[in-house]
Amino acid sequence: MKTSLKITLSCLGAAALVAGCASTPGSAELDRLTASIVKASFRDQGIVKAAVLDTDETNRACSQADAAGQALDEKTARALEAANLSAIKWPSDGKFLGDWREGEKIAQSGRGMTWTDDAKTPNGGNCYNCHQISKEEISFGTIGPSLYNYGKLRGVANPASPEARPIVEYTWGKIWNSKAYNACSNMPRAGHTGILSEAQVRDIVGLLLDPQSPVNR
Repeated sequence: MKTSLKITLSCLGAAALVAGCASTPGSAELDRLTASIVKASFRDQGIVKAAVLDTDETNRACSQADAAGQALDEKTARALEAANLSAIKWPSDGKFLGDWREGEKIAQSGRGMTWTDDAKTPNGGNCYNCHQISKEEISFGTIGPSLYNYGKLRGVANPASPEARPIVEYTWGKIWNSKAYNACSNMPRAGHTGILSEAQVRDIVGLLLDPQSPVNR
């Protein structure tokens, strides 16, 4: 945003030249150069901060594996999943299920986290962008699996029962931090990264597991 298109293109051209000359295309030096070019091209504006470009160990490892055209090795994947699992924030009041009606609103909304948005306005989950959820909505993405009948297919007739607890906890954890279960998952870490609040995650869990939700009817 801050650097002109001409300067940015020149810098990227320089990076490409370095890449052609480097003995190892994925070298640390090239990574540092690329990162510096990208950071020089962005600035804070509104609620969006340039710090969003900073990545954690999980994202770096998955990006490097993807760039090399390889799957993440099993040992690294398991270690990253364990670290992400330990970072999940479980319900502060012990309640996993919220209002499925609010959950549907969140799933439908893709607004939020752009520089024109107000920080006080709740973000949407944009869930339908990747998943089928309820039969009433006929417009949905297919990047992720269908979630229609999510609770019903898993035998969750009563989410409060001890038998349902593993599925309830998994559902919460998957929404909060998807990489706890698949290190290189494409699903956003909605709770972990602050996209959704604890209350919003609770409502999304309600949408997926409440027997009264259109998802399970």
